[in-house]
Amino acid sequence: MIRTVESASHVSAPVLAAYRYCETVTGQQARNFAYGIRLLPTPKRRAMSALYAFSRRVDDIGDGDLADDVKVARLQETRALLARIREGGIEEDDTDPVAVALTHAADAFPIPLDGLDELIDGVEMDTRGETYETWDDLKVYCRCVAGAIGRLSLGVFGTEPGARGAERAAEYADTLGLALQLTNILRDVREDAQGGRTYLPADDLAKFGCAAGFERPTPPEGSDFAGLVHFEVRRAHALFAEGYQLLPMLDRRSGACVAAMAGIYRRLLDRIARDPEAVLRGRVSLPGHEKAYVAVRGLSGLDTRQVTRHGAGRPVGRRV
Repeated sequence: MIRTVESASHVSAPVLAAYRYCETVTGQQARNFAYGIRLLPTPKRRAMSALYAFSRRVDDIGDGDLADDVKVARLQETRALLARIREGGIEEDDTDPVAVALTHAADAFPIPLDGLDELIDGVEMDTRGETYETWDDLKVYCRCVAGAIGRLSLGVFGTEPGARGAERAAEYADTLGLALQLTNILRDVREDAQGGRTYLPADDLAKFGCAAGFERPTPPEGSDFAGLVHFEVRRAHALFAEGYQLLPMLDRRSGACVAAMAGIYRRLLDRIARDPEAVLRGRVSLPGHEKAYVAVRGLSGLDTRQVTRHGAGRPVGRRV
């Protein structure tokens, strides 16, 4: 069983300020993520914002316009900062608010900070321009940049005492991360192509005649682009179905947070499936009212009850 510590003890002014900074970063740069974590009690919400702010810093290095050697150096510096956080080497009056907040969060919750090392590993893969021949190859990358975030988040959420199958909670959290990342890859396929990146497995691209890439707002000539998208959507849905087994292991508000974030991405996936070429024309997103519905659904516990009754094989939250 994974336990969390939610102390009502006083939080100092410097730490509160650090958390406020992280919550501002989260609210401005991660609307879907922020939508989910607002359902959490304050200590968990703050800890999740600290995790996001550190992760955002790593991602921004990888996505920025710096030369590759400069990116590598910045990532090494960030890894060294993470080592200081892990070793308790950050004081409350440190000038880096993200480091201050993450240090406090790691003291309050059993967060497996090695997951952030995995995130840095994944961004280094981007910096090297790696491509992926098979789904098994891509899974390695997805586990670094998203599965690890799922496991880190579980350190904040914890599992309910006596939760059945809790020994597999980290596995399910990892799988949900893979589902979210594959959805991201589908949504951003053209944006990534314009940036010189290809994430979908080369053998999948070849199978559906899409090896030419996605730099144009129309599918490659002669390709079965819709077939490719539907193939990847089915893969993502299978990952969601497995990962949703985590929900009954969480307390109500943590389960609501996970259900909200995952539910937003599942609906995004359904929207992509209905109009595959939309991802080539622009960024596919959900309107605010639909996100609100998903949040209410998560808070109601409906998804958790469906998983409890029907198990992994039953789709959850698919109706749009």
